[in-house]
Amino acid sequence: GPGLARAAPQLQELLLSGNRLRALPGGLLPPAGPPAPFPLLSRLDAADNEVEELGADIAALPALKSLDVANNQLRELPAALADCPRLKEANFRGNQLRDKRLEKMVNGCQTKAILEYLRAGGRGKGKAESAREEVRKKKREKQQKKDSGDGEQDEVEEASKLLVKVLHVSENPAPLVVKVSPGVKDVRAFIVCCVLKGVNLKPGNALKRFLSMQTKLHEDICEKRTAATIATHDLQLVKAPLTYDVQPPDELKITPLGRKEIKAKDLLRQLQLEAEEQRKQKKRQNVSGLHKYLQLLDGKDNYPCLVDAEGAVISFPPITNSEKTKIRKETRDLFLEVTSDTSLQICKDVMDTLILKIAELNRSTLESKEGSGSDMESDALCGAGNLNLPLVMEQVRAVDMDGNLKVLYPSKTDLATVSSLLTVIR
Repeated sequence: GPGLARAAPQLQELLLSGNRLRALPGGLLPPAGPPAPFPLLSRLDAADNEVEELGADIAALPALKSLDVANNQLRELPAALADCPRLKEANFRGNQLRDKRLEKMVNGCQTKAILEYLRAGGRGKGKAESAREEVRKKKREKQQKKDSGDGEQDEVEEASKLLVKVLHVSENPAPLVVKVSPGVKDVRAFIVCCVLKGVNLKPGNALKRFLSMQTKLHEDICEKRTAATIATHDLQLVKAPLTYDVQPPDELKITPLGRKEIKAKDLLRQLQLEAEEQRKQKKRQNVSGLHKYLQLLDGKDNYPCLVDAEGAVISFPPITNSEKTKIRKETRDLFLEVTSDTSLQICKDVMDTLILKIAELNRSTLESKEGSGSDMESDALCGAGNLNLPLVMEQVRAVDMDGNLKVLYPSKTDLATVSSLLTVIR
């Protein structure tokens, strides 16, 4: 019983293979909860037994690197395996798993792919639930076949679905925090931020497409920036912690994209003059570029700004962000920001869409770069080449000046609006 755990805190390897065990010894996996049982156990070998079930408590082994339960009587693998923080090698071969797709993966894939599959909610559910899920899945697949007129693609389709993995604040050694000053309440009250790692903007016109995608979002979902404004930054150049604050127009200084450092008041005056100039030359009413957004700040005594740890303004919504954190071809990791004076929900909806669009762009960039990858089914399941490396999203908290949480993004309920197109691994 639990005595085993107490007696052996130093235990690093436990070898139990070939013993006709029906279950793993009870005390081995005491219910998860501090202090962790067997804090050092890194290898558990229980192959060639008659183990019928692997409990979810397996995730309570903090140091487990290698797990061998080959040739047992397992019918399911618990989703909790994906929560084993250090698990690198696992052998599940020779078990009659109910989920035939998983069985295929177990026989041909790296551990990583298997854990990703379990994490994304493999079929570890009760029987009735699985049956219902199966029916729903068949319906969906039938519909997709109808839509795509091509059944062969199904396995590959499923595998190449856009993947985004969420890194929770609690698992993140250095999570980014945005402090929100009370002054923004009357100016532009709402801000939502997150970090997105692993984009590839190097090939061809990827960066150009990335920027025009933002312009398009500003026009459509952001309703010409009246509903919300997006800013994207190169994470490497963002010096945290950040403060979302307000400053008076003649104190707020920024180095706008492609311009020299300037005070907000002068920048607006300059843009105003350029707009007049454009109108005269073109004899037209509509103006282009940033000039369209000037009136959004009319009558404000203070302007909103996102300030980095060095006191530099990296964003001045809804007008421009700064040359200091500008995205380049080499940028791999992004800091994303959406602000609004309308509502928090609008920020979240815009952010959801932004994440989806970046994931789509990223995939098409990779596909055009790498050709179409391999057609072999097992490859598709294990993630052909790089196509299936998920983008990693890091949760970012916005807190008030006393550190109380205002917003966490993405929370469990976020990204729902795009869930039909995006697979989120939480």
